Amino acid sequence: MKKKDQLNPDDISLFRTSVMGTRRIVQDIVSHSPKRKKINQAAPARLMQEQVDASYYFSDEFQPNLDMEGPTRYIREGANHYELKKLRRGDYPPELFLDLHGLTQLQAKQEIGALIAACRREHVYCACVMHGHGKHILKQQAPLWLAQHPDIIAFHQAPKEWGGNAALLILVETDDFTQR
Repeated sequence: MKKKDQLNPDDISLFRTSVMGTRRIVQDIVSHSPKRKKINQAAPARLMQEQVDASYYFSDEFQPNLDMEGPTRYIREGANHYELKKLRRGDYPPELFLDLHGLTQLQAKQEIGALIAACRREHVYCACVMHGHGKHILKQQAPLWLAQHPDIIAFHQAPKEWGGNAALLILVETDDFTQR
C-alpha cells in the first residue's frame, strides 16, 4: 500500500474495538430440494384423461377420402404439400415410436390417442406408428383413424429405415407449430 492509503492508528484502534468479541462465521452448506414437480411429470389421472380425449376422435364408421393408389398418405386440407414430400423422403426423423403389434383395435386406438397427446405435451413434431403387416387389420384402420384426428397434419408410409410399408410417419401439430 502506498503511504497515502494507509490508515492512521486511531482508525485501526477504533475498528478493533468495534469488532471485539465477534467470531468468524462457519459456512454451512444446505441444499434445498425444489417443492415443485418437473414439468414433464404429469399426473396419472391427467394422462388417462388425455388418452381418452385423444381417442374420442376415432370412429370405425367414418371413411375419410384417402388415395388408395400408391403408398399410404394423407395431408390435411390447407397444409403445405411440401411437408408430405419431406415426410416421404425421410427428412423428419421420428422422435417417438409406437408399436401396435399384438394389440386389438380398441387398444390400438387408445395407444394412438395417447401417442398424439404425448406428442403435443412434449412438443414432438414427427412420430412413427408401426402397425405391422399381420392380417392387415391395423394396417387398414390406422390411416383411417389418423385422418380423423384434428392434430394430425400429415402422414405417409415410412421410408425403409423407419419401417417401410409396415409403419407410418406422422406429423403432429404442436402449440408452437410453425412451417418448417
